[in-house]
Amino acid sequence: MTPLPRPPAWTAPLPPAEPPADMTVHHLPTGTYETRAALAFRGGSFRDKRPFAASAVLVRHPKGDLLIDAGFGAAVAEHIAMLPRFVRAPYQAGRTAAEQLDAIGYDRGRLLGVVPTHAHWDHVGGLDGLGGTPLWMNRLEREYAAADPDGKVYRQVSRGHEIHEYAFADRPYLGFPSTYDVHGDGSVVIALAGGHTTGSVIVFVTLPTGPRYAFVGDLTWQIDGIRRPAERPWLMSRLADSDPAQLRRDLLRMIALDGLLRIVPAHDLGSYEGIPLLVPDPAAQARPGRHA
Repeated sequence: MTPLPRPPAWTAPLPPAEPPADMTVHHLPTGTYETRAALAFRGGSFRDKRPFAASAVLVRHPKGDLLIDAGFGAAVAEHIAMLPRFVRAPYQAGRTAAEQLDAIGYDRGRLLGVVPTHAHWDHVGGLDGLGGTPLWMNRLEREYAAADPDGKVYRQVSRGHEIHEYAFADRPYLGFPSTYDVHGDGSVVIALAGGHTTGSVIVFVTLPTGPRYAFVGDLTWQIDGIRRPAERPWLMSRLADSDPAQLRRDLLRMIALDGLLRIVPAHDLGSYEGIPLLVPDPAAQARPGRHA
């Protein structure tokens, strides 16, 4: 691949959105694993060890909540053992997304589902503790996850989960041509970005207080891919990406948006800074049968 050019900045108006006043977003960190920057983006150093985040993000909305990704599961050691040896890395596991939800007395009946940005192990492992929660997948990612060797963990942890298959409309959003507006108010918009896997997505979230987020999954593994800008090293892209050319087009789209919204690569730990963690709801704690 040739060097990545910096595209012109986005100058059109941002899409309208009407998020409800009580909509919030929360970071659920479930652990990290260690990768060298040289393997994450071009120009990175082998001496630079990066703690790759494995996280879920809870988007609370009065019409129903969503988890973006599920992070590590309770059986993370078993999941890593299912991977090829050359991709295994030292890891540190924290509380699973399910444990963090239960710790604050969260009513899982509020969860519409889990929206994986894609079906790789470190994004779906936490499904093993979220039994009864639907799994939101588009057709392309369902087909990828059912057949690709990298879907091995997904195929295990998704057993018993109801699959809610959503479909994209030909409705452009910030340069992405195929999108799905979850609540119909522009607050949560899923965009097809099928380069890393064939059905990978970006989830755009707009809060009532003004901030906009783009949870970009593995479009880039570190924010350096946006800021430098830089693609993955050639070999890593060949190993990891289904369509490197499409990934490059989508990466350029996101680079053009930098500064207009908060871009959060799934594995960039620092990009989650400022997104609040889950804390107990005093009203929920006061109700009989609730626990913190």
